[in-house]
This record gives sequence, C-alpha cells and structure tokens, in this order.
Amino acid sequence: MTNHSEAIGPTDPSASIDEPVVTLRTPAELADALPYLLGFKPENSIVLIALHGERGQFGGRVRLGVPERAEDWPCVADQLAQCLVGGCERRGARPDGIVAFLCQEPRKGESGQQVVARLRPLAQVLRTACGALDVPVIEVVCITGGRFWTYCCPDTRCCPPEGIPLLRPGTSVLAAAATYMGVQVGGAQSEIRARLAPWQTAAAVDQERALDAAGLALIPKMLGEEGRDVAIGTLDLARRIMARLSAAPPPACTLEADNRDDELLAHDEAAALILGLQVRATRDRAAAWMEGDGAPAALRLWRALARRCVGAYGEHAAAPLALAGWVAWSLGDLGEGQEALEMALRADPGYLFARLLSHACNDDLDPEPIRRLLRRGSDDQESELLSAEEVLGMAAAERAEVLGSSAAAEGTSRRRRRRLPRAAGGGGGRGSGDTWTSSGPGTGPRNRRRTIRRGARNGR
Repeated sequence: MTNHSEAIGPTDPSASIDEPVVTLRTPAELADALPYLLGFKPENSIVLIALHGERGQFGGRVRLGVPERAEDWPCVADQLAQCLVGGCERRGARPDGIVAFLCQEPRKGESGQQVVARLRPLAQVLRTACGALDVPVIEVVCITGGRFWTYCCPDTRCCPPEGIPLLRPGTSVLAAAATYMGVQVGGAQSEIRARLAPWQTAAAVDQERALDAAGLALIPKMLGEEGRDVAIGTLDLARRIMARLSAAPPPACTLEADNRDDELLAHDEAAALILGLQVRATRDRAAAWMEGDGAPAALRLWRALARRCVGAYGEHAAAPLALAGWVAWSLGDLGEGQEALEMALRADPGYLFARLLSHACNDDLDPEPIRRLLRRGSDDQESELLSAEEVLGMAAAERAEVLGSSAAAEGTSRRRRRRLPRAAGGGGGRGSGDTWTSSGPGTGPRNRRRTIRRGARNGR
C-alpha cells in the first residue's frame, strides 16, 4: 500500500483477549490474508473489504466475478461500493476505508504484467466509485500467476514492476494465528465448482436415460392427484439415501469422497430425486435439513444430485445446487454456499429461491432466522409449510426490525427490489422463478423436462 508502515488488522474490537491479534503492514501480508478472510481462494474475482477505525480493522466484504466486458466495469464498481458501504452502515459502522483485490489468472499467452495492465482501468473505477461515497480506497492489490502487484504504490523499490511472489501457504503469521483459532481455508473456487458440476464421463449417458425414464413415469403423477404421493416418496427416498451416506464416512480426499458418494447413489434413485425436487413444496421441506447430524449427509446428497443433472437436464440442477448452497452456508461454509448459489443461477437465472439466498449471503444476513422459520414447517407437522421465498422475506424483515429503525427497514425493502451485482455470466436475470413458458408441445427430453418444471412450478 502507499504507506507500508500503516497497520491494518483483521481483528474484531469485541474479540476475546485470548484471541490473537494480527497486524498486517504490507501488500504481501494483505495478499496472503485474502483466503483466510473469505474462507476460500478466490479466482477471477473482485473483492472489496471494509476497514474500520484508526487501525483499519477488517469489516464487511463483498466479492463478485470480474465481468468480461470492460464496458460493464463502472456499473459493477458502483454496485459493489454501494453494497459494501450500505451493508456496513446497516450494521451501524460506516467504513473508514476499503481494500480492494483483483484476482485473475493470465489468459493463454498472457503474462502477469499484462493482466495487471489490462485490469488497471477496473482498479481505477473501483477507487472512483468508493471515493464518490466518501470512503477512500487505501490499497488495490492484483493477484495473478502466483504473484501480486499494487496499483497504489509508485515506489519500485518495494513494489517492482515484475511483481512480488506470493508468500508460501501456511508460512505467515496470519496462517499461524488462523491455525491456532481453528480457522480453515477451503479450496479454490475451481475446486468447489468441480464438486458441483455435471458429469462429463460415459456414465452421464446412462444417467440421462434414467432421467428420461423417470420423467415419463412421474409426469402424470406430479401433475395429477398423485402429486402428494410423489412428494412423500421423494422425501422418504432422500432420507434413506442420507442414512446410507451417513453410514459411509467419506475419505479425506474430496475427489475420492465424491466418487464414493456417486457409487452409493443409483441412476434411478438420482433421477427420481432430481425430478421430485422440482416441486417447490418438496424442495422447501428438504431445505429444513440444514442442521444437526443430518446436515452433512444432506449436503453430500445435494452435491451428488447436482453432478447428475446432465445433458438436457442442466436446468434441473438449480434445485440441488440451491439446496447445497443453503446447507453449506448454514453449516458455516460461506465460500461453497456462494459458489453453489451462483451456479444455481447460471443453471436457471429465474430461480427465485437461489436468487433470494444469494442476496442474503451477499448482504451478510444471519442464516439463523431462516433456519428458525424453516423449523416451523418441519416434515413432522401437518400445517402448511411456508414457501422458502416467504421464509427469506420474513427473515429479511426480522433482521430490519432487530436493527431497530424505520430507515433500516426501508433500506431492506429497497435492497430487495434492487438488482444486486452478480458474477459475470452467473446468476440473476429475468423471470420470477414461478412461471414457465414453452415454445410448444413435443416429446423429446427437453420438452419433457419443461413439462415437469412447468407443472412443478404452477401446479404445486
């Protein structure tokens, strides 16, 4: 940063005296701190982190994918700055400064220095957008190709034009403090996505055939009087598979763990669950499995189902991906939660459940009010379950009430109406998530898929 002796620390003023206090003084230490602050290693991301007080304690943070089109950068910068500053104000502490990070790997044939030069206009519009809100950007760090650069320090003696190698993982003071406090850093975004992406193997052909067969068998029931029986059967099957997964603890290696889970789930079972979860009421009851001993098994199941949404059934992944994002967030893994929700919105940009959850994550909403409301409609109750969309709306309203001011409530309502920033090519888009249009009748897999989703959304 411009003043490398200026201390910046990630500690909270309310932290216990027994918790270690770490002071970061250089861009190298800032770059090393980023995965610990987010809980995962960001890729192709813009990250803004709020600083509070004279010592620059870390506060709220927002992350968004770097838009591919440079024309979109000013608009995205404005939205990110407003989101971060507005969120901090709603929590009662307007930031005194901001640290920005630009993370992007070099394209084919591109050097790290060329990445830095290409992203320099983005760094400038971020500084301008934050400055327009009277919050200065203290530092902008670009991380690419295993090195980092700073846009704010002109001194080539400490910030050379060829960049500085990143610290070796686990060797910094912050890494030691994080280990002491039990803080774990998840994998990179690409590793998270790989666990949720559809199969690209020969088994995908068999899974798509199973989905076709299940669709032919389930469509008449889902759209007819047997719809309730399908819902009950879907939830019962999900419970049995979760018990099966719980009885087989996964290996430490994530790839081996996912392969093991895939082996424990038959093609016809996955097909029945994927189609059954397209019914909103069924999905909402499954969303209540977000805590306790069953939550890890539920997360493993939703990941496995997302991987089975192959071929013409790509849009069906929105339901299991949204459930995976919700359970991961509820269990404290914000990184996987946000990534899964972004993938859900890429699968179906109009999926309201995923969009509302994504907004709640980005706005740092406490998941506990959502959990509390979902508990009221647990499977064991005969009363009508509130829709997940209603639950999320009630949780947002409850949070505004806790903040204790009409201004906060008005801001929450305004935020709910505003289209929040999203990753490039990711979530967000037209549609309420409760309607479906079809170009006409047909008998192919894609038309059968649309029939299922139309009936699930409008008929249930």
